Amino acid sequence: MGDGGERSPLLGGTALKGHGVACVALLVVEGLERAAFFGITANLVLYLTSGTFGWGGTQASCACLLFLGGSYLFSPIGGWLADVYLGRYATVVISFFLYLLAASLLPVTASLDGRLSVCGQLPADTIRNCSWHRGGTCRGQPPEQYCAPTIYTGLLLLALGVSSVRANLIPFGADQVRDRGSDATRRFFNWFYWSINIGAVFSLLVVAFVQQNISFLAGYLIPVACLALALLIFLLATPTFVTKPPTGSQVSAMIKLALQSCGCAWLGGTRASAHPWEDGDPLPNSRAQPGAPSPEEDLANFQVLARILPVMLTFIPYWMVYFQMQSTYYLQGLHLNIPSIFQSGQDHANTRQGYTFPDAWLLLANVVVLLALVPLKDHVIDPFLARRRLLPSALKRMALGMFFSLASVLTAGILERERLQYVRRNQTVPQLIGKDRYLAATLPIWWQVPQYLLIGISELFASIPGLEFAYSEAPKSMKGAIMGLFFFISGVGSLLGWGLLTLLSLPAQGWMRCPEDYGSINSCRMDNYFFLLAGIQLVTCLLFAWISRRYQSRPPCPGAPHHCTGPVED
Repeated sequence: MGDGGERSPLLGGTALKGHGVACVALLVVEGLERAAFFGITANLVLYLTSGTFGWGGTQASCACLLFLGGSYLFSPIGGWLADVYLGRYATVVISFFLYLLAASLLPVTASLDGRLSVCGQLPADTIRNCSWHRGGTCRGQPPEQYCAPTIYTGLLLLALGVSSVRANLIPFGADQVRDRGSDATRRFFNWFYWSINIGAVFSLLVVAFVQQNISFLAGYLIPVACLALALLIFLLATPTFVTKPPTGSQVSAMIKLALQSCGCAWLGGTRASAHPWEDGDPLPNSRAQPGAPSPEEDLANFQVLARILPVMLTFIPYWMVYFQMQSTYYLQGLHLNIPSIFQSGQDHANTRQGYTFPDAWLLLANVVVLLALVPLKDHVIDPFLARRRLLPSALKRMALGMFFSLASVLTAGILERERLQYVRRNQTVPQLIGKDRYLAATLPIWWQVPQYLLIGISELFASIPGLEFAYSEAPKSMKGAIMGLFFFISGVGSLLGWGLLTLLSLPAQGWMRCPEDYGSINSCRMDNYFFLLAGIQLVTCLLFAWISRRYQSRPPCPGAPHHCTGPVED
């Protein structure tokens, strides 16, 4: 045991040996967890629009956006539990158990017996004219979303487990090398980032192919197995870990100061009091542990938060665009001409047979561009610019990334408008994806590659510098809270995208004018949705440029010089 309840590795031998085993174990755990996450999300839209459930295309996209948003939005909950009550180690273990339990629901719903036990009988289908039958009749969408309560409950529990693991596994890994200096921490984060992408590549190449071409039952059992193996490795590596006790949270102090600044003295304590953290305060103080920040430090931290928050809020439209990759971009790809792999002919309906190129593989464009450009930028481009004093600040890089995301969603809107022109001219082909047929435009799916590449480049310039900005601007005692806020805002962006898509796709009043057509978007004006997102992102880019030019890294803080860091950003 170390000071303050900290536990050192129990593994015999040198400290280096213990650190090495712990770090390797955590990298493997993170790779397996990311493989599971992408295995769950990559084909979720296809799973819900398949004949198994028969959801509408926009309904499935909304469910995916809701899950992605929750997986970020709930991050502060897991961080708060770890800080105040459980510690990071115990929170990671409990979160993995919840993650594994919720993920097990997906293969259960993929089997007939399991689906009947948790969802009941599929409602009777309606018979209607369907666009891809060219005036004929086909099975329509059931009057209600089949199994919606079970699916949404499972996805929300899954989001809670994912977010709690994300919020605690990264800082828990940094704890293992904390005593070895900043260089060891930097190297750990580099390897941690690569393990995330290796897990994503495995999931997109293997799991997405199995789900689309073999079965969703087998495809969803693989993520469950990855999570079980990750939890087992984490538990077996317990003797090598450095664990820290809960140290308290500043959430209560920040809430009190926010209420006081708004004039709510009866909630946040008396304004005139020099120490508003009295025993009689209605909000309990969760910072009772030794070494917690003083009231003066809390006030300085609140001022930092108030300065950073406008910058971070302008990220919300960026995340609204970013999360389209796994929802509407994916749905668009299902209605483009997808090539067959090992084609074996055509059936009686003139539908192409054989294994099809997984739509989710286009997400690899995003992963590959990051794997290729991050080392190039780190070792070549940035040093070259730094030697000539041309290296842009984090805020300028973030602005550039936002413009790349604007270009991505504009490209998607233009492609969607062209795809609808093909559909109106009857330039379509029925294609079998899994066990379901889709009427696709003859336009090849490769036309989606530019929008995926652009969103990947935007991540390089917006998301990564955003993390750098959040970490570097936060005071030492508040770095975890600011990072949690960054993930929280990511979730807000995804949920706002879900709400906007739900509103615009209403059959009667929605701007997209989407009729209920069994997962098809050929009668939807999804290009309107993309162009609206582009307009919102354009306005935000201009607003962000204005805010960033006036942002000052050095706050006016007389009497507290230790809180002033860095020069003025322009």
